[in-house]
Amino acid sequence: MRSRAEFGRFFTVVVAVAAGAALLSPAATAAPGGRPSFCGHDHRSTPNGGYLCARAGDLLDVRIGDVRPTQPSLGYDEVYYKLGRYTLGKDAVNKKFDDWCEADGRIAAASVSPGARLDDPSSFTCRLAVGAETADSVAAMKTVVIGPCGEPFLTDGHHTLTSFAETPDGGLNLHVRLRVLANYSTLTRRDFWARMQEHKWVWLRDADGNPITVNKLPKSVGLDNFGDDRFRGLLYFGRDIGYTQNTLPFQEFYWGAWLRDAEPVDLSTWHPGDLASYLATVQSVTQAMVALPKDSVVDSGFTAADLDALDAWNDGADPAKGEFGKLSKPYTDAKPGKLAYALEYKKVHGLG
Repeated sequence: MRSRAEFGRFFTVVVAVAAGAALLSPAATAAPGGRPSFCGHDHRSTPNGGYLCARAGDLLDVRIGDVRPTQPSLGYDEVYYKLGRYTLGKDAVNKKFDDWCEADGRIAAASVSPGARLDDPSSFTCRLAVGAETADSVAAMKTVVIGPCGEPFLTDGHHTLTSFAETPDGGLNLHVRLRVLANYSTLTRRDFWARMQEHKWVWLRDADGNPITVNKLPKSVGLDNFGDDRFRGLLYFGRDIGYTQNTLPFQEFYWGAWLRDAEPVDLSTWHPGDLASYLATVQSVTQAMVALPKDSVVDSGFTAADLDALDAWNDGADPAKGEFGKLSKPYTDAKPGKLAYALEYKKVHGLG
């Protein structure tokens, strides 16, 4: 694995505190919610020193294994789709390079050498060079909040980073940049979590919808660290069929809670290993989403409008066309749908 120097992509000053960072004297701390006052002139070391002084808006180079999740579960089927696309794909350019470049703020892959690997950034290039990012390319990046002692807490991108961690040429030592939402490194842990909940930057319900406390959150990304919220996985395949993805953190978890609690459709006949059954369930769920009045509260005070329910199912397209038409394509097709990739990956790996 290459060193950070070889990546050459730090956007923040690498500063740190000694091992006793939690015991900083009052003179060494900033106002609550700000960076420590020594940033820019103190050069000691600590495990999260490279993140401690990041500013809101920085594009921060992180080691994937360093980020702390802010949700206890994933929709495994979304990750299985990504891994299927990365390992079984039929793309001329493996989509993992496009996904990494997009996550890094640089749109998509521009060139990929034979035998290219995610963990060898010299083996591929992105459409934008570092430093040439645009407002749109930065808006598509995953996000992080700097917590006490410099710990980076992921607020968006759990599925993407887990997919990078699980793919054979990825892993927890892989680097990617994240956009910093805030630096709360000087807050106490109690105040930090209060601020996170105030901004709705943490999801404290398990895979079955039961409330949890922050000490039950995973310590790292990677499938084994998360529960499988099957409703969250189902909702992923409804994008641009029943709703449009927006920038609200945990948007699909709110829709998943609605499926679980309001029971708008009968899911008793849903067989997640069968393409026809899965497609029929996606269709039923997304039609129910579109049928909601826009001012209907879905979950946690968010309405169907807040969660970007579409005005027309499949955005008005015929079922054989539009996003639902793309989703319906089997694995035998030259361009399989997302569901087909997920189910094929599960079949190849004996995942049921």
